[in-house]
Amino acid sequence: MKRIVLGIAGAGLLAYGATVAYLTHYDRAGAPQLPTESPTQHNPVTLAAFNALDEARCDYCHTQGAALPFYASLPGAHQLMQHDLHEGLRHFRMEPVIKAFRKGEAPSEEQLSRIEEVIQQNRMPPAQYLLMHWHAHLSGDQRNAILDWVKAERRAHYQTAGVSPAFAAEPVQPIPESLPVDKDKVALGEKLFFDKRLSGDGTLNCASCHGLDKGGVDNLVTATGIKGQKGPINAPTVYNSAYNIVQFWNGRAKTLADQAAGPVMNPKEMGSHDWSEVAGKLSSDPYYTDAFARLYPDQPVGKDVITDAIAEYEKTLITPDSRFDLYLKGDTSALNAQEKHGYELFKSVGCSGCHNGPAMGGGAMEVMGLEGDYFHERGGALTDADGGRIAVTQDELDRERFLVPTLRNVALTGPWFHDGSAKTLEQAVRKMALYQTPRHDLSDNDIDDITAFLKTLTGRYNGKPLDATSGAAQ
Repeated sequence: MKRIVLGIAGAGLLAYGATVAYLTHYDRAGAPQLPTESPTQHNPVTLAAFNALDEARCDYCHTQGAALPFYASLPGAHQLMQHDLHEGLRHFRMEPVIKAFRKGEAPSEEQLSRIEEVIQQNRMPPAQYLLMHWHAHLSGDQRNAILDWVKAERRAHYQTAGVSPAFAAEPVQPIPESLPVDKDKVALGEKLFFDKRLSGDGTLNCASCHGLDKGGVDNLVTATGIKGQKGPINAPTVYNSAYNIVQFWNGRAKTLADQAAGPVMNPKEMGSHDWSEVAGKLSSDPYYTDAFARLYPDQPVGKDVITDAIAEYEKTLITPDSRFDLYLKGDTSALNAQEKHGYELFKSVGCSGCHNGPAMGGGAMEVMGLEGDYFHERGGALTDADGGRIAVTQDELDRERFLVPTLRNVALTGPWFHDGSAKTLEQAVRKMALYQTPRHDLSDNDIDDITAFLKTLTGRYNGKPLDATSGAAQ
């Protein structure tokens, strides 16, 4: 009996070893390849990072259509792998990163930060995957190679003006003082932004929901439109929105001009009926008649020129020179010990994986509830707004996916989240840690420190500091 047991155990170990050996060969043979002409082939830092990620075969779970090992079709294993693939695709997509390696270009700031986050936390590859794919275990040297590449890409492509050399490779950068704009169109756009004639009954303007004295929002759970109608979703800030890759929580607008067009015609927001009606009201004002003729001589007054001017103005709604910006520019006394510790926690917990770059957000769309079921635990009926980007793409992978909001001036923009469910900044921090990161053990002191750091992100507009208490420009 003992020999039988040993024989079975030996056969099992032999089969396991043979499978591991087969998978090692299969993984390497099917891994993404670099073209011989790729600039990455001649960049030792980038090539070392590519080779490490390639060895781990991150593409199995983070790209669509990857050829999977034989066991992916076996009963039991198939169901487990399909779940992992679905979660992997919802968490992060490797296709644009692989494309960047092949073309010798830099991934986005968000992609670099997400990779940095999981490598620093030693979360990838997952343990159950490593049971069968021994070679995918990343050594200390391989992890350092990936982190060195992230830092090199940031220094080469993403550091902003004035940043201290000590912070040039940080996931967050000082926000620039301004963006290039046409000053005459800005002046026109500013007048339009505050003009109530854009609304159907002349009672609302853009600033009604995006008050420049309220952090660029209205401080309501959901926006209030024409005739007191309540909208379905929290108004995002207009400040620094020029840095968003798309506009609106579900990303349905590709540009600032597209975003400016939406509320004007929405019957629950500004409630105008058509653009010719709006143009007719504006044409009675000699200022507009002259400005449109001078700045858009070959275009009829309507949606395109009105929203183009508003968008040009919104590009100027940048809020630089927060205390944190001063810190990143080399003034180490700009933050106190608690705030500095809060920033270190912000990075180590994983917040900077999504809230990165100069705007600390706006660079990606992420699922609400990556690490926990936010909507189930929030309670209440699901709304159309809770669906997120799926309303735009009809892709199940985009269900409950939202634009990552900027954290600039975040102390002013409550209540927080797309549903306005977080009533205090501390509550927002705690919920984000619980539902978006693997760190569910933050202490009250940790929450206080991260919150203290976030309050240092209140910047200046037109050279005047924004009041972190009331949101009013001092």
